[in-house]
Amino acid sequence: MVDLRPNVLLIHAHDLGRYLGCYGVDIETPRIDSLAADGALFERHFATAPQCSPSRGSLITGRVPHVNGLMGLAHGDWELHEDERILPQYLTDVGYETHLFGLQHITQDTDRLEYDHVHSEGNLYPGVSPAVHQANRARNVSAVVSSFLDASAYEEPFFASIGFFECHRVEGDDGRFGFDAEYYQADDPDAVRPLPYLPDRRGVRHDLAEMRGMVYAIDDAVGTILDALAENGLDEETLVLLTTEHGIAFPRAKGTCYDAGIEAALIMCYPGVIDADERYDELISNVDVLPTILDLTGIEIPEVVDGKSFVSLITDRDETYVERDRIFAEMTWHDMYNPVRAVRTDRYKYVRSFWHLPTVYLPTDVFASESGREVRETDGVPPRQYEELYDLHDAPQEDDNVVYEPRYQDIRQELSRELYEWMDATDDPLLDGPVLPGDYDGIQSWPHESA
Repeated sequence: MVDLRPNVLLIHAHDLGRYLGCYGVDIETPRIDSLAADGALFERHFATAPQCSPSRGSLITGRVPHVNGLMGLAHGDWELHEDERILPQYLTDVGYETHLFGLQHITQDTDRLEYDHVHSEGNLYPGVSPAVHQANRARNVSAVVSSFLDASAYEEPFFASIGFFECHRVEGDDGRFGFDAEYYQADDPDAVRPLPYLPDRRGVRHDLAEMRGMVYAIDDAVGTILDALAENGLDEETLVLLTTEHGIAFPRAKGTCYDAGIEAALIMCYPGVIDADERYDELISNVDVLPTILDLTGIEIPEVVDGKSFVSLITDRDETYVERDRIFAEMTWHDMYNPVRAVRTDRYKYVRSFWHLPTVYLPTDVFASESGREVRETDGVPPRQYEELYDLHDAPQEDDNVVYEPRYQDIRQELSRELYEWMDATDDPLLDGPVLPGDYDGIQSWPHESA
């Protein structure tokens, strides 16, 4: 633990995955790359869920979705359990002043989060209205943060959650979901590198070229915030984290437990404490982020937290880091019932589905997109196999299901057993049968009952 408590900035984008230059993508993100060079970058950081609210719930509680209760979208009648403790509350207990800027998408009741100061309206869901889009665009959120820092409108130490709208898709007048190319400057589709897990088709390139405009906006906004920290003499005493909740909003990514769906950027910078210019390839889950923040700020980590601190990995602390040998991921409800649980090791991914489902689940915004049109006739058609097993050394794109091959049966049995034991130990309600939606009472309510 450290003696002095740093300020903490948690910057989080939407649907960004690891689509950044510092992660090897053919895109220029100089400010984020610079942040990574000054701190630590995690090559294999994975979310607990390939969707917004459940993953964000894990980030802010350190507990997996079926444990903290947020098994679906916050604007879809899913909420954290009433007694669930979250990051700003832990920090408030030890004297932090807490601030919310931009989006949060954890709860419909912002008061539930107990921030000392909320600097944004309409902070729940990015698809509500153009006004909400505008207020929560990275450029505007970062401007508010910069003004806040310039005006010294805080008591130290402070915690700031900074949520950007980008790279969430936007529904157009034609019903298709794109990346708001009229507002952001798109790249040339012919000049972008195609995604390795999707066919190289016009619609995919079109969407990638548009999305890159949003990534540039995120990079510029991060630069604005970092400049404000430096100009106000706060950069040396501030822990900065940059992350997102899941993979990019493309087929076989967002909404799936394939690596492209649960991969998430994670960069951490704390001058003089976190080793600079380091890249780590250990398996990290986003439930590990909260206990790591608590550890860095000298707060005792509660036993109820599912994650584990990796401070001994990224600092000079004289303590051996015991790395994870596997991470778990899940999905239950999004815009439809999609109950899936998965376990990933260094080499293998085992995925178990619990319902009649299409080959690849496509969330609405992905289904109704140019890239979705390219694959939905094949990926969006049932049936999906209930079990999937991928040898990530031989098939890193998870396109060769070896679950029935004789030479993989020992691995299949081992990972199947470990997944079940994890679900059983964490009281996963899916083991008791289908999980009812958050609005089940509304579904069951009939008008004649009040007549």
